[in-house]
Amino acid sequence: MSGTSEGPTPAADLDRSAVTDSHHTTYHRVFATAPLAMAVVAPEGLVVSANTALGDLLGADPATLVGRVAADLVDLASDARSRHAYLEVLRGRQARLRCTRRLKHPAGQSVWVQVTVAPLTGGEPGVLLSVTDISSRRELQARLRHLQMHDPVTRLPNRTLFFERLSAALEAEAYEQSGTGRIGLCYLDLDGFKAVNDTLGHRVGDRLLAAVAERLTRVADEAGYARAATPLVARLGGDEFALLVEDSTGTEQLADLAESALQALEPPFDLAGQRLSLTASIGVVERHAAGTTATGLMQAADTTLYWAKADGKARWTLFDPERNAHRMTRQALSSTLRPAIERGEFVLDYQPLVAMEDGRLNGVEALIRWHHPQFGTLTPNRFIGLAEEDGSIVQLGRWALATACRQARRWQLDHPGEPPIFVSVNVAVRQVWDSDLVADVAEILAETGLAPHLLQLELTESAVMGSAGRPLQALQALSDMGVRIAIDDFGTGYSNLAYLSRLPVSALKLDGSFVRGFQYEEAAKGAMPNPADEVIVEAMIQLAHRLGLTVTAECVETSAQATRLRRIGCDTGQGWLYSRPVPPDRISELLGTQAYAVGNP
Repeated sequence: MSGTSEGPTPAADLDRSAVTDSHHTTYHRVFATAPLAMAVVAPEGLVVSANTALGDLLGADPATLVGRVAADLVDLASDARSRHAYLEVLRGRQARLRCTRRLKHPAGQSVWVQVTVAPLTGGEPGVLLSVTDISSRRELQARLRHLQMHDPVTRLPNRTLFFERLSAALEAEAYEQSGTGRIGLCYLDLDGFKAVNDTLGHRVGDRLLAAVAERLTRVADEAGYARAATPLVARLGGDEFALLVEDSTGTEQLADLAESALQALEPPFDLAGQRLSLTASIGVVERHAAGTTATGLMQAADTTLYWAKADGKARWTLFDPERNAHRMTRQALSSTLRPAIERGEFVLDYQPLVAMEDGRLNGVEALIRWHHPQFGTLTPNRFIGLAEEDGSIVQLGRWALATACRQARRWQLDHPGEPPIFVSVNVAVRQVWDSDLVADVAEILAETGLAPHLLQLELTESAVMGSAGRPLQALQALSDMGVRIAIDDFGTGYSNLAYLSRLPVSALKLDGSFVRGFQYEEAAKGAMPNPADEVIVEAMIQLAHRLGLTVTAECVETSAQATRLRRIGCDTGQGWLYSRPVPPDRISELLGTQAYAVGNP
């Protein structure tokens, strides 16, 4: 019997065919009822079959989708990149396409979907198109982005969103196609806001910030009326706000906006029973967008805001290129401050602090100098302000503290037979805020072996008198450690005598302006002192002694001053009568020669 003869179909083949038909039936049933919206698309791009979920998503009967161009149903042809990738998948040259599309439902609402196109399994021709509704996910992402890009206190755009908008406005395509090609910025800082937080608490401070934001938003809305765009109002952090004007028309527009902002902030704020008044300082910059960077614009605005503050606050100031040129030396110093610390360009000189009663050398004040390779030796007034602004005062202050303590301990070891002298070191209030001053002092004293009572820390009167919270806690901890706390330039700041009694202070340093009035005038003019100065200083000395404090007079230049100061009870003198600031080896000589009667009448 030939093997090629035809006969009845074997039972196995019938069973196999039945199984295959069953699989197809099951597949079509699963495909039709699957919750994922799907369609089978032929190689030429037409829909072969679509399931119920896809019909529901598109608002159509699935049967009506058969024969339609699949790319049109889910907007795959709207951009060249997606269209090309889709065709590559259809032709079997690319494994998969995934993209996001916004589809319009016949009922009117928009739906965000993720479209995936992949080849059919089993080598069958065509592709499987699947569509997932991601509207809820997009909405959540939008809400999260809004939270990330907006300030929770004022609900204004935050620093991140502001710089995103600013950078976009400075892109060439943003200003070359249309508009004025210019950009403007009002950089605003509230005057004295820290005092509100310190005295009334952060809750009131936050309410005030929110109220300021409302007024600035109203100003922006009014400025944007009848113009192409409303200025963007943003909170950059703390009490700093910005009003960004894209396509500005010139400096006059920005000046008007700044003036409107100042006027809007003039009326007092009523905050839950608190009636507060405040002012603001504004730096105004307006320039061509071409060639401008976000960093450059903000630097100019920051510089101009600094001018507004320096000029007296409660005002706006326009950026001036000529005035900016005068700041170049300041900027050059600022940019080299941190590297200069690391290169060892700073040194300490020491000025004697002399007992008025017997002329003995009790201590020294450490005074920092910068041996700048370009500008020569610089005194603190040239760079301390810069160091406080950029934060390098923390690093510089710690270096000065460690160096002074090490030197005081060296003098003590080199002259074991003499009473040890204390060293007084100036501390900026930012060192208290931006570093753990208490831990730094404890570590340095442990490293150098200097006893705590041989270290005195000097803070200015305005810094100490305004202390609350962390600064006050730090001062108390240092005092408990045994370190002396002195108020420098006393009599020129707040002079809050009631508050003085509650501070952990051990010494007052009278400002030199009081001491200068103690100089006798020339004999030809009657050789009469100023009696008012003596009455004021004597009263301050008596008050200090009642509070258990010692008093040091600064700027003592004549023996007549020293005599009068001694007569009214001043404890210590410091000034050119005794010595100018000198290198540490000169102090060693004074100690080695028993030369305590420096300037002693």
